[in-house]
Amino acid sequence: MKLTLRARLTLVYGGLFLIGGVLLLFLTYSLVQNHLPDEGEANRSIVGMKESADLPVPEPGEDPEAYAQDVRFLIAGEVWEDALYVIATQGGLALGLVGVATVALGWLVAGRMLRPIQGLTDTAARIAEAPAAGQGLHERIKVEGPQDELRELAETFNRMLERLDHSFDGQRSFISNASHELRTPLTVTRALLEVAVHRPGASADVRQLGETLLEVNARHERLIDGLLLLMRSDRELGERSYVDLADVAVHVAAQTPAPGVAVTADCEEAPTRGEPVLLERLVQNLVENAVRYNLPEDGWVTVATRTDGTRAVVEVANTGPVVPAFEVSGLFEPFRRLGTERLATASKGAGLGLSIVRAIAEAHGGEATAKARPEGGLVVTVALPVA
Repeated sequence: MKLTLRARLTLVYGGLFLIGGVLLLFLTYSLVQNHLPDEGEANRSIVGMKESADLPVPEPGEDPEAYAQDVRFLIAGEVWEDALYVIATQGGLALGLVGVATVALGWLVAGRMLRPIQGLTDTAARIAEAPAAGQGLHERIKVEGPQDELRELAETFNRMLERLDHSFDGQRSFISNASHELRTPLTVTRALLEVAVHRPGASADVRQLGETLLEVNARHERLIDGLLLLMRSDRELGERSYVDLADVAVHVAAQTPAPGVAVTADCEEAPTRGEPVLLERLVQNLVENAVRYNLPEDGWVTVATRTDGTRAVVEVANTGPVVPAFEVSGLFEPFRRLGTERLATASKGAGLGLSIVRAIAEAHGGEATAKARPEGGLVVTVALPVA
């Protein structure tokens, strides 16, 4: 029968205490025994007392036996004083040494017995530090040893990881399948609308209705594409390539349509490693989002890249409506907009731009943050590991 962790700890601590007490008792006994005088030392002590006149002189007519008893008491008193002095000094030193040895042994034994907890902690840390959500959930804690509290904890943790792993896989599979299934009817609808709008003899009302429906259909297609990209950016990256964020930012700033908005790029070298298509989409989403949510007139967008220590940074700032500080963090959530608007009430985009930016940044081991400008607009910063 194997003992549980609690029983083993009890036996270990009790055994260490017992061993320490026995060792201390043995040392104390040895110290006192080594300082007890033998017969020769006792005789020399009596001679020394006679010479120093410390030995009491027998009175006339005193019983010799009583006189010998007084001498023995005197010698025993001096011996015990010497023994007590030794116990107080060397015994204290022995106690300190035994205490240090016991603490050190207890530390080593406790570390040995609690090593499975360290394994659980390391596994949880690797999962928590995974670049993207759902990564690392395939890991499991190696379970071995008796069926005790630690093993039960490890098995429970493994069951939790398994359920989370299945949940994330199911979520990604559902998004992928639903997006692909929805893309086909949207493509068919777009083709039918284009035929209806551009056919000869179509009335102005039909053309206007068709253009409106085409715009709605295009927005739904962008939503589907955004969901697919969000699912893709949330997976583990494969092979990574060298990418200079400055080149990507300059290209995106030059190619992004921005009617009525001045887009400028101030880019320094910012090398990183990752998937070029995803990194380009990250910068593109930042710029498009900054252009889309801007002032109707005299708006501007600035795109900047730089290296900050161990981070390659891309930063996009714009003018626009004033954003309350408490709503900034919520803008990175899917389908979330300023003022907690949802998809059904918004018409500017699919509401996935900043969500995709954050997912791509985390998949590359970085982070995306935003800060509201007091004059209006946002400053969105993405920091990735420098190459």
